[in-house]
Amino acid sequence: MKQSPKAKRLARHYKRMNSASKLNLVALMDIFTILVFFLIVNQSEVRVLQNIKEINLPVSIADKLPEENLVITVLNNRVLIQDKVVWQQAQKATSLSQAQSKKLTRALKNELNYQASRRAKLSKSELKKGRAVTIIGDAATPYVVLKQIIAACANSDYRNVSLAVKQNAKNKQREG
Repeated sequence: MKQSPKAKRLARHYKRMNSASKLNLVALMDIFTILVFFLIVNQSEVRVLQNIKEINLPVSIADKLPEENLVITVLNNRVLIQDKVVWQQAQKATSLSQAQSKKLTRALKNELNYQASRRAKLSKSELKKGRAVTIIGDAATPYVVLKQIIAACANSDYRNVSLAVKQNAKNKQREG
């Protein structure tokens, strides 16, 4: 039996509408490609130096991001250089005796000289400014202790000293 043109059209329409839909992966791949590039580009803006639970960094309005250089960590009763303990005492360091001060300075100088000997060649900026070092210390670290550490760094040709701080949010700066 011969079908009418209307019956043929309805059959084609029924066949087309009843088939399973296909997933268009091209658009999905484009979205994921853009997302990956976005994440790669924006990932480099945040830098985390070290996450130490014992340290509460001081708050600052610093604009510069930290650079990758030698890290000195100052805790309550010990000092670490690149996660290696170089000086330690039994109680919390609120103030140092003259003997403890000399031991701290000597230990820092020895380790800093060792670190400098591992990389003897200096760049032009390091010749001008000195080797770079970042000091991570608690907000409650006594200034006397920080001053001794900075002096020991300067004596070992680590004159480009940076202090790690917690950056204050920009909208909070405007309010305060």
